[in-house]
Amino acid sequence: MSEHLKFSVEEGVGTILLDRPERMNAFTFEMIAAWTEALQRCRTDPAVKVVVVTGAGEAFCSGGDIVEMGDRLGQKPAQRKAELFEKVQRIPLTLEDIDKPVIAALNGVATGAGLDLALMCDLRYAARSARFAETYMKVGLVPGAGGAHFLPRLVGASKALELFLTGDFVDAEEAQRIGMVNKVFDADKLMDEVTAIARRIARAPELPVRFIKRAIYQGLRSDLRTSLDLISSHYAVVTSTDEHKAAVERFIAGRGKG
Repeated sequence: MSEHLKFSVEEGVGTILLDRPERMNAFTFEMIAAWTEALQRCRTDPAVKVVVVTGAGEAFCSGGDIVEMGDRLGQKPAQRKAELFEKVQRIPLTLEDIDKPVIAALNGVATGAGLDLALMCDLRYAARSARFAETYMKVGLVPGAGGAHFLPRLVGASKALELFLTGDFVDAEEAQRIGMVNKVFDADKLMDEVTAIARRIARAPELPVRFIKRAIYQGLRSDLRTSLDLISSHYAVVTSTDEHKAAVERFIAGRGKG
């Protein structure tokens, strides 16, 4: 892993902790490599049912390390493009291959690529004190990590453009209102609440959880007939499992007791 990124697994939940609080968890390429490695492990490890990503200290992630970025100002365009594709963009591309739920616990400020790396998670929960901004304009950049893809799908094209073009901050309550985050919690309760949600999902029947995630994302890219055809196949597989049969039997037995 990395000195500044920690990974652990407990009760079915794999937790990725960005641990560079003195720099607001701004990521280096070493952290990105470790982040990708952790996600790849989550994808294949049967012990991991749900993934949680969060930050240490008062920030979630402030994006790429500007100091490190300054050291690369002399690079050619082809080098910068390859750098993005081979490093930072490995995270969204790896996430696309993971059919387990991935949750961002936004414990504090998230800006630029740090915010975008949260937007590409499946669920986002925020501390009430957290604030978010797409700050690319402040350093003359475009959102290279994938923010221009993910943000408009959450908040709509017009709102996404406003956030990108102004670089304005939104607080957690506003982020919830516009659909950027799912729910807001008091800062001191955030991780307890997110852990409870993650463990609840981890205890749920695994195959339906993974199939539902696949169906949602594939449905966003397909027509109704294709979506219905896909889900009928998932349905047929799920109903053949011992887990489904046992769940139905428990439900029927429970109704009889009522």
